[in-house]
Amino acid sequence: MVLTHTTNHTYSHPFPTVTLAYFLRYYSPRLNPFAAHVLSTDTISSHVDPATQRLHTTRIHLKKSRMPGAVYKLLPSSMTSGGGGGPNGEKASYVLETSVVDIKEGWMKTESRNLNFAGILSVVERQQFQVPSDADHKAGIETDVTTSVVFKSRLGEKIRGKIGEAREDGWFSGIMGTWGTKGIQRSIENLASTKTQDQLGKSRDGMRLVLERIRNIGVMDVLESIKE
Repeated sequence: MVLTHTTNHTYSHPFPTVTLAYFLRYYSPRLNPFAAHVLSTDTISSHVDPATQRLHTTRIHLKKSRMPGAVYKLLPSSMTSGGGGGPNGEKASYVLETSVVDIKEGWMKTESRNLNFAGILSVVERQQFQVPSDADHKAGIETDVTTSVVFKSRLGEKIRGKIGEAREDGWFSGIMGTWGTKGIQRSIENLASTKTQDQLGKSRDGMRLVLERIRNIGVMDVLESIKE
């Protein structure tokens, strides 16, 4: 089962500034308090393709889990204990982010996917940042972005793979008798989608804060202000 959520947004900032803000958005809670759920971020690789002059970057983020607490209540601890843990023992998840930036053509494509809990819920977020066409008279002063998030619960497949073991478990007979496999999958996807819509709003607010700081005090002063 698959659920998709798509939104469109326009930032009142030029494309180069928006791409910079994207890479700085998790740099420090002092710069972006809406990113307090990001526990750490590391760059795995970054290079410019000599043929296309496009910047390719792969990063990994450790975040407090996007999976709603209600989902955990639906599941036995044996299925959720594999997730990472934050400093206070909260559930956390590694997110793999890849991006490609073409400054000359004026676009950036990004993809983020969770590495933990994928057997329960896979969340893939794709974004396309684009300079508006000249016909819109906004090129150079605005940047359009389309965000698409795809949710897929594989819980039913996981259950069917262990059906013999699950039938001996009271959890299986109780929850399956009430909802069934597809009902559980759809419930997990809907819960995650609802939380994600709220997170997308916070993500845009965080980007706006970073963009405004870059506009008001400049790139170098922003970098200086968030040094440890």
